[in-house]
Amino acid sequence: MFNGLIDLPWWGYLLVVLGLTHITIVSVTLYLHRYQAHRSLELHPLISHFFRFWLWLTTGMGTREWVAVHRKHHAKVESEEDPHSPQIEGINKVLWEGVELYRIEAAKQETLDQYGHETPDDWIERNVYSKYTFLGVTSMLFIDFILFGFLGVSIWAVQMIWIPFFAAGVINGVGHWRGYRNFESADASTNIIPFGILIGGEELHNNHHAFASSAKFSIKPWEFDLGWLYLRLLSASGFARIKKLAPKPILDSDNPLIDYDTVSAVITNRLHIMSDYAREVIGDVYKQELHKANVSRRKLLRKGKKLISRADNLLDKNSRERLQTVLSHSDKLSIVYEFQQSLQKIWQEKSASKELLVQQLQDWCRHAEETGIEALEEFALRLRCYTLQPIPI
Repeated sequence: MFNGLIDLPWWGYLLVVLGLTHITIVSVTLYLHRYQAHRSLELHPLISHFFRFWLWLTTGMGTREWVAVHRKHHAKVESEEDPHSPQIEGINKVLWEGVELYRIEAAKQETLDQYGHETPDDWIERNVYSKYTFLGVTSMLFIDFILFGFLGVSIWAVQMIWIPFFAAGVINGVGHWRGYRNFESADASTNIIPFGILIGGEELHNNHHAFASSAKFSIKPWEFDLGWLYLRLLSASGFARIKKLAPKPILDSDNPLIDYDTVSAVITNRLHIMSDYAREVIGDVYKQELHKANVSRRKLLRKGKKLISRADNLLDKNSRERLQTVLSHSDKLSIVYEFQQSLQKIWQEKSASKELLVQQLQDWCRHAEETGIEALEEFALRLRCYTLQPIPI
């Protein structure tokens, strides 16, 4: 039997599989996702074309199709028009048949026309990559066979299922179904684990949905985004340029006067602010209420903790009823919930003038400071100190 040009021990073949599939993952997260879909960085043409060529060999996916489907996912997330939401389709459908959902959406011309703009449209894209998608994966099969013999066919098979399972299945499925959330964005996205290694940082999916245009997916100090490490290396060597990152809150305690810069800083950092509010205000009041509650009331309160901070559009009928029951049994929780809702309305108002926005934030802080709830008062005092990132001269 033909053993191929390269003979390796069993662990050598395992390293080959992990290495080849990892290059594909890196190509997806850096080239397709962060560069093409969200334009959060720029890549040197050589690096960009290598990723495009590698994806043609190992997935047969076209850049325009992938980008269009992903952009539509963000635009229509968790709705009937979302190409692959487990909230709509069910987790089993997306996890095990995610690639089929992708193919159905990628075949829609209206999706490509509306969301596939500014993707490669050069000669090689039109005449090779898009025209002969099957030629790429067939060439990869031939290369694997020549290098590793009949075992190379198995290596090729793993390459072919890697992205359909991990990207179309795990990220699009589990990443909108189970995990932890740093930010209560208006979708069901989750961070699967805090260590984005196996899937190149895509595991930090809630962070990405919160700040979709950021080239870096890790937010908290304990989170690790391997894709960001690669970007830093490419940037240091001149092969990439980072364009966008998630905003970082800046506080100026010497200037607690609320003006339009304060409002702009609050709106820019709204997801950070609501995350802090959930932890520092709702969390503090919740602990106090639990401490003084009897056994039956404590059981009731535990059922509603996450619901208090959850985006309204993610609550079903039963969740809304549980939330209202919890709030009706605690005046303090009801107050901090109402203040949370009114704070969010400040940046949800699309037609408000600058003067009105400033007045609304001033009123919110003043009323919060008069509630007698210590955690809410401290939060309002700190909110006054938000300021914009200084522009370098």
